Amino acid sequence: MKLKKQVTVCGAAIFCVAVFSLYLMLDRVQHDPTRHQNGGNFPRSQISVLQNRIEQLEQLLEENHEIISHIKDSVLELTANAEGPPAMLPYYTVNGSWVVPPEPRPSFFSISPQDCQFALGGRGQKPELQMLTVSEELPFDNVDGGVWRQGFDISYDPHDWDAEDLQVFVVPHSHNDPGWIKTFDKYYTEQTQHILNSMVSKLQEDPRRRFLWAEVSFFAKWWDNINAQKRAAVRRLVGNGQLEIATGGWVMPDEANSHYFALIDQLIEGHQWLERNLGATPRSGWAVDPFGHSSTMPYLLRRANLTSMLIQRVHYAIKKHFAATHSLEFMWRQTWDSDSSTDIFCHMMPFYSYDVPHTCGPDPKICCQFDFKRLPGGRINCPWKVPPRAITEANVAERAALLLDQYRKKSRLFRSNVLLVPLGDDFRYDKPQEWDAQFFNYQRLFDFFNSRPNLHVQAQFGTLSDYFDALYKRTGVEPGARPPGFPVLSGDFFSYADREDHYWTGYYTSRPFYKSLDRVLEAHLRGAEVLYSLAAAHSRHSGLAGRYPLSDFTLLTEARRTLGLFQHHDAITGTAKEAVVVDYGVRLLRSLVNLKQVIIHAAHYLVLGDKETYHFDPEAPFLQVDDTRLSHDALPERTVIQLDSSPRFVVLFNPLEQERFSMVSLLVNSPRVRVLSEEGQPLAVQISAHWSSATEVVPDVYQVSVPVRLPALGLGVLQLQLGLDGHRTLPSSVRVYLHGRQLSVSRHEAFPLRVIDSGSSDFALSNRYMQVWFSGLTGLLKSIRRVDEEQEQQVDMEFLVYGTRTSKDKSGAYLFLPDGEAKPYVPKEPPVLHVTEGPFFSEVVAYYEHVHQVVRLYNLPGVEGLSLDISSLVDIRDYINKELALRIHTDIDSQGAAPTVSEEAPPPGQLLSHASHAPHTAHCPGPGCL
Repeated sequence: MKLKKQVTVCGAAIFCVAVFSLYLMLDRVQHDPTRHQNGGNFPRSQISVLQNRIEQLEQLLEENHEIISHIKDSVLELTANAEGPPAMLPYYTVNGSWVVPPEPRPSFFSISPQDCQFALGGRGQKPELQMLTVSEELPFDNVDGGVWRQGFDISYDPHDWDAEDLQVFVVPHSHNDPGWIKTFDKYYTEQTQHILNSMVSKLQEDPRRRFLWAEVSFFAKWWDNINAQKRAAVRRLVGNGQLEIATGGWVMPDEANSHYFALIDQLIEGHQWLERNLGATPRSGWAVDPFGHSSTMPYLLRRANLTSMLIQRVHYAIKKHFAATHSLEFMWRQTWDSDSSTDIFCHMMPFYSYDVPHTCGPDPKICCQFDFKRLPGGRINCPWKVPPRAITEANVAERAALLLDQYRKKSRLFRSNVLLVPLGDDFRYDKPQEWDAQFFNYQRLFDFFNSRPNLHVQAQFGTLSDYFDALYKRTGVEPGARPPGFPVLSGDFFSYADREDHYWTGYYTSRPFYKSLDRVLEAHLRGAEVLYSLAAAHSRHSGLAGRYPLSDFTLLTEARRTLGLFQHHDAITGTAKEAVVVDYGVRLLRSLVNLKQVIIHAAHYLVLGDKETYHFDPEAPFLQVDDTRLSHDALPERTVIQLDSSPRFVVLFNPLEQERFSMVSLLVNSPRVRVLSEEGQPLAVQISAHWSSATEVVPDVYQVSVPVRLPALGLGVLQLQLGLDGHRTLPSSVRVYLHGRQLSVSRHEAFPLRVIDSGSSDFALSNRYMQVWFSGLTGLLKSIRRVDEEQEQQVDMEFLVYGTRTSKDKSGAYLFLPDGEAKPYVPKEPPVLHVTEGPFFSEVVAYYEHVHQVVRLYNLPGVEGLSLDISSLVDIRDYINKELALRIHTDIDSQGAAPTVSEEAPPPGQLLSHASHAPHTAHCPGPGCL
């Protein structure tokens, strides 16, 4: 402000000097004797003199106008540089509502209706199979199909292969879960390392042998523990095609709970590891165990240059339908794709499971007889009570005929005469004896098949890519192209059921606390990678790389791998054993703490104006993080900033690649707080009480909320200091509805508080975009109306309770098996409601016995003002064998029904809502540290 006054005074003085100079010049022109002498040829009338003066005056005024314009531009530029944009100062209207003035520039881009219509009128072929249509048409009747219980009897003519031999690829594989019943490390120590060690020696014994592997996380751990000789052998096996790494992801990820950011990240981490260490590039995708399949995965795999893929866990009724219509192999296309650029060839396994009894053909009783790990005398046997027999010269003809019958029946479900037969299961081939049993016995069968042309079958060990290559060759197309006559499909394969009504939808919400922690780690990883990249690049360019901790890259790599590990289909799903979940949680927390250190180091470096003053001291961090977690299963505890007369600085980072206008909330120890921008401009803030329960306020802790504009991938700084600015420090008002309960409510003189003992009338919150109605009895959402529309949209919330069946199969980590329709959740006492209203946000908090829900409406221009922020905290320790669900009834026409999924009850205090890519915050531990 002081600079602005100085510049204004300076401009006014220059203007006065210019006007006075103009007057003197005109006066001199009028009395200049030389002008009279030189102008003797002109008439000396009064009109002529006046005309000359007018012309000169016009010229001088024009020059003066240019001078004043330059002065004005300079003043505006200096003012803008000195103070930044004007502060957003809300005001209170006579009707009792807060109004926030519009921004000087829009905070988001407008959306044209045409932007969402890009897929209409596409030029490409429409898919023959659209999964929404297929699901609507199928009866899902679960008819008993005989030996293939979920299918049908298959018949064939032995001469069907006279013109073209059946080509069979038996693919040995071992599915290794990076954590499930055992932890990742325990699985590796007790089983996985032995599988991989035997793989190297057994594959080298015979070049006809093949093996398929998928989980790079285990492979990388094993690689770090083997010698150079064994590494060279592995590279040879990969190079000659005996060993294939399929998919190439860090794990075989879940496809329902994982965010696409983490799916891509674990895929990149695995692919880069393979490229660096093996020189290998994955060609085919292998997903035998995720609990349902998303259309996101084929898109990502195609963009990662894979040409083919395989899936297994699809609803048995859909498998039966696809088998009957020879649609088990198809080109998987995105629903919005108009030119087939996203197509990837997909093979769907037809039977119940990926284990040996369900892969050679439709009859598991027969297929189990060809799982030679189950030979008599071993630890496992066939449930159908008919054990395998070792293949000898005496029985090879009979055993080969029995197996060939299964191969032929299975091949009748597909459109080509190339057949895929997986040979493996979970953690198979962990003993050398199993390698010998499978390879020796199957090779004898293959030799028998291949030596008898009259059988019209050629069989061999193969990899997944061997199978796809042979299929492409048989159908006469290039790898990845659409074979003639094969269908195009769009959609996904959720929800999954493997038998009866056993729908695997419980895992959508199992252990929601860790699902939330996954998103928190994901957001911090994104922010840390961006900040580290900026700081490291700047330090190298400035010659300060020796001072900056480039070793933080190791922490980033560890965090990427931790996040990737947690995308495993028994991790983020919540389906692992308790001890394994604890191991995952410890890993997530350790990586989260490390990422916060990376963010602190990078933000410290980038925020300094003079980078030469940067000093890295891990024992005395320059910044502190805004929240901490005491353990892997604890909710975050926010840091309370201690205010005094010296400013405390808060550093904010926007990890998004677009500018954002967001609300930032901090905890401070006094309601007398002034918040200033980085340039020292006072900002308007909303100050609120911090509640520990429905009726208790936390003493000496207050929430200060301030809207902040942050640049894309940029840092911002706020200054906080003790003081009171009555025009800009604006308190929230709170109404507490007790609904007849006799409770004592904490009060604070800084905040208007009104306790309403009884009342049931509905009430509304509103901002410039919408009006939101709540039930006066429940405090839950009822309807929403946009201000530019007359009609309200019903958005009616209610809590429901599902009971569980008393039979053996119950709802759990995997399944959702309720005992009937959901019943309304009826608490012992009515909820206490908090209705908070303020200039920048308003919210309704409903405190129930087992859950409290927060619905927040931001009174801000832009995207945040167009949305509702809803979160719930749940504690249902005394709810035995029950599941709590939140159901939303709307009158919005979605043009297609979606299944209702239960919110399974989490352990005490677990957070149901997911964390978004929120701005990262950190503050200086001492006054004036910036």
